[in-house]
Formats: sequence, structure tokens, C-alpha cells
Amino acid sequence: MSFKLEDDVLTTLKILIIGESGVGKSSLLLRFIEDTFDPDQATTIGVDFKTTKLTIDGNTVKLAIWDTAGQERFRTLTPSYYRDAQGAILVYDVTDKQTFNKLETWLNELDTYSTKSNIVKMLVGNKIDKSNNREVSRDEGMKFAKRHATLFIESSVKTRDGVQCAFEELVQKIIQTPGLWETNTSNKTITVNGGESATETQSCVGWQCSVV
Repeated sequence: MSFKLEDDVLTTLKILIIGESGVGKSSLLLRFIEDTFDPDQATTIGVDFKTTKLTIDGNTVKLAIWDTAGQERFRTLTPSYYRDAQGAILVYDVTDKQTFNKLETWLNELDTYSTKSNIVKMLVGNKIDKSNNREVSRDEGMKFAKRHATLFIESSVKTRDGVQCAFEELVQKIIQTPGLWETNTSNKTITVNGGESATETQSCVGWQCSVV
């Protein structure tokens, strides 16, 4: 059976969305939270913050999702932004190779400021609906993810493809990572992946989400 804390919520997880300006971070968040898409979405100034609940394998968790501006002038926000986060979604634009090349910088920043050494990372290649303008292949994205031991998926915020899967896979992996989120869980039991091995690779139907 699954154990639920007060209000039927197992725990609260802090999730970050990071990446270059214009890759679709805010749009990804809005599509996930509100299922809306605005092609003229304004650039984030500073930090946006939204909460929602998600049920994975019978366990309901509250997500506190932080969306930050990609511009350099907002880097003073960095330390507090990264503190205590259990998961991070690194977004790039598959039609803009420069945003992909900048991922190394974002990963270095994540490693520098994250207070949890086992933080779960998800790489998201966004804007696959613009396939005619693609500059980063799926294979390139998968190889980068494998090299840096991150989850990987491609998405289109416009068509909704891969959006729900990205968050679900990230949260599932966090729940499956011992010591990453538990606070006081002695003598308490949660259901992890229906009782299967936490190391098993998972996938969403139609959209590959690799645990590497």
C-alpha cells in the first residue's frame, strides 16, 4: 500500500527549469500547469514560481516549480534558486544549436550551486514541431544526455508532445532515488514503480524518456 502524508501528499519537491532565454522554459511550465500555450509568451523577468500536484505510481507529491530568466543579468539570483532542489529540467531549442551548446555551462552552474549531489536532471529538446528548422538531432541530444547521466526527452510545447512525460519521468526518478527527498519516513512505506526495480528504464507511450 502507499503511505500518504497530511492532505494526501507524500512530500513537496522543488523542481528547477533552466536554460537559455527563448527556448520555451516558461511555455513548458504553463503547458504543464495550465495546459495553455501563448506563442507570444513574454520573457521571464527574474524568477517565476508555480505549484501543482502530481500522482506517480499511487504517490501524490506537491511540486514547487521554479522558472528563471536565462539572461546573464539575473545570475545574482542563482544561489537561492538552486538551493535544496531535487530535480532540474534543462531546456534547449532543437532549432537553435547555440542553446544546445550552452548546456555545458548550465550543467556546470547546476553542479556548482546545487545543495543535493544526487539531484535528478532531465534534458528537454523543445520545439520539435519546427522540424524543418532543426539544428540539433535527436541522436545528439541522446548522446549528450547519456554522457552527463541525465534523463532525456524531446518536446513541443505547442502540440503538447512530451510535456507531461518530462515532468512525470523526472518526479518518478526523484521518488526512486534514496535519500533525495525523504524527511521523516521511518516506519513508513511508499509504492515505487508498482514494486518493480527502481533502476528499470521507464518510457511514456510514444515518447522515449530514457533513464541513463
